[in-house]
Amino acid sequence: MRFEEAYGGWQGGRLTQEEAARLLGVCERTFRRYIDRYEDEGLDGLIDHRLNQVSHRRASVDEVMRLVDRYRSRHEGWNVKHFYAWYKRDGGGRSYTWVKNRLQEAKLVPKAAKRGAHRKRRERSPLPGMLVHQDGSTHEWAPGQHWDLIVTMDDATNEHYSMFFVDEEGTQSSFRGVREVIEVRGLFSAFYSDRGSHYWTTPEAGGKVDKVNLTQFGRAMKHLGIEMIAAYSPEARGRSERAFATHQGRLPKELALAGIIDMETANRYLRDVYRPAFNGEFAQPPLEEGSAFVPFLGGSLTGILCEQFERTVGKDNCVRFEGLTLQIPSDRHRCHYVKAKVHVHRYQDGTLAVFHGPRQLAAYDAQGMYKQPEIKDAASRHRHKR
Repeated sequence: MRFEEAYGGWQGGRLTQEEAARLLGVCERTFRRYIDRYEDEGLDGLIDHRLNQVSHRRASVDEVMRLVDRYRSRHEGWNVKHFYAWYKRDGGGRSYTWVKNRLQEAKLVPKAAKRGAHRKRRERSPLPGMLVHQDGSTHEWAPGQHWDLIVTMDDATNEHYSMFFVDEEGTQSSFRGVREVIEVRGLFSAFYSDRGSHYWTTPEAGGKVDKVNLTQFGRAMKHLGIEMIAAYSPEARGRSERAFATHQGRLPKELALAGIIDMETANRYLRDVYRPAFNGEFAQPPLEEGSAFVPFLGGSLTGILCEQFERTVGKDNCVRFEGLTLQIPSDRHRCHYVKAKVHVHRYQDGTLAVFHGPRQLAAYDAQGMYKQPEIKDAASRHRHKR
């Protein structure tokens, strides 16, 4: 009807071809084509025949039904991006948008709400190893199991270097995450975390951290030459917060799909399956080529990434430590260590050691029982017997 009006106006001399084309919302050349088709075939000549054609790429009803049935039977509750990652792993050839639209048409996933106002994110570090984040999240990762997930990740690439479950986040879990990074990658420049009490001493609740009175973790980072940076809001830890939102949405479903309910098996799944897949999907290339990691050449990490406590040896040549009595054995250097200042080291597995200066006097199990030193060779065994 609009074409006939424009065509009649042009035929009657009331409209030029340019004005008639503008009335139809097309260019002048297209209007001339319409004229030719109209004069040859009438109004039927103006119909776009492509509207009646079925695309050769259109999925069959059976393919759509298989996709919907798979989601409904095995992946119900998963978000589209998580489900699509598994769909691609199993050889699926459709696009993310196609999968999302089919699931939304079946009312299995909701349509996303309109996004809010734009906010500019902080730029990532240009090189891996310049800034490493660490954070923990308590969640019901398996039915009835509330564990803490500890993640240590790179700011430049979003790559997760370390992921594991523990019963409770604390100093030892933080040491473990940092150690797993250094052993594989090397020393990094700066460490970014919240103001948890195992990271920082905070004199006033919600106030500034104390950068002079260091925690056990802060002492170890200072020893390694790693700068510590405190975050003062969840928004400041936006990257790790978004990562944990993804983990909380995906991990419980994947553990349930694999039938995993105990922490030991869950940690193996994190190491062997989940973390490699997550890094493959979410890790990004750095903004610049190169790396800020440097090799660690400072001796034993075990002696640095541990808790250290100063004690004074008692008159019975014993050290009192958290309800335990640690007997110092006799040695050839001194008759006794009464009133000497020593340091007690507590390691990740709960074992203990007593040091006088740089020299280890004795090692103990987690219950404070003395552990005989290992004898490495025949000459050492001979000297020991003598």
